[in-house]
Amino acid sequence: MAMVTVFRASISRSLPTSFPNLLSSSSNRNSIPKKHRLLCYAASSQTKTIRSEVSFCIGTHLIPHPKKVERGGEDAFFVSDYNGGVIAVADGVSGWAEQNVDPSLFPQELMANASCLVEDEEVNYDPQILIRKAHAATSAVGSATVIVAMLETNGTLKIANVGDCGLRAIRGDRIIFSTSPQEHYFDCPYQLSSEMVGQTYLDAVVSRVEVMEGDTIVMGSDGLFDNVFDHEIVSTVAGHGDVAAAAKALANLASIHSTNSEFESPYSLEARSKGFDVPFWKKVLGMKLTGGKLDDITVIVGQVVRSQHISLLAEDQTVEAHAEQENKLES
Repeated sequence: MAMVTVFRASISRSLPTSFPNLLSSSSNRNSIPKKHRLLCYAASSQTKTIRSEVSFCIGTHLIPHPKKVERGGEDAFFVSDYNGGVIAVADGVSGWAEQNVDPSLFPQELMANASCLVEDEEVNYDPQILIRKAHAATSAVGSATVIVAMLETNGTLKIANVGDCGLRAIRGDRIIFSTSPQEHYFDCPYQLSSEMVGQTYLDAVVSRVEVMEGDTIVMGSDGLFDNVFDHEIVSTVAGHGDVAAAAKALANLASIHSTNSEFESPYSLEARSKGFDVPFWKKVLGMKLTGGKLDDITVIVGQVVRSQHISLLAEDQTVEAHAEQENKLES
């Protein structure tokens, strides 16, 4: 049975192309039906065809906010082996804590619902529809930003994003695609919510990117992108051949930058560009707003890998075997 995982605690894991035996680190464990693979039986006249497909090999790492370690932070994410692979991140909005609401509950349930619905026929392998159905099924009070990416085996990466979680597609030493954050105003991103005032799946930015073997996808919450520049992401990925090591290195770099009050981070640069800075008297002394942003940090690194599926085809027809027959053959 294919498994999906909803993560909450800090974890680093390298997942092979086939994603075997994914285990949940929390009580939110959900299973999805086994995929029906195509077994082709042929008559005496056969043609051997080799069909090349791509999928993800994934590494993940999550570092909670220093003050939220005991609770595991307020980010949640999941990965699935369905089709070419599905990855998603949700970042809970911490402001709900002021109303005595646990901000982690909404993103956790949202990701758990998404993981259960990823193979749903109505979703039709569409990340925007997956967001719609997962949001509709979420009953927890709160809100979250969210990003979902689905890889087709033909190399098409489909992305839907609400808010300031992000994704970078890297080819060689350059970024070939980057999402842009959606904000109402500085530090107030678009978000799915349990309340009517929030955004919906219709507000998602939907993108399609053609990827190829060897490309690397980096997805994360804003805790990554507020503290690490794009050129640092590219160089860090290039310096680590293993996806789990790359994810951990990026999360650790973001964590280090977030606690450095003198670092000119993407967050502090944006703040100054929006008019937020130190008081005038400090400016007179040559001082300026610097430093990273303390936050939960979630990083998913997916490398696009190629696998070949060999089928024996009859001249006129193929016969599909049921999953039960496949299991008998494998045993």
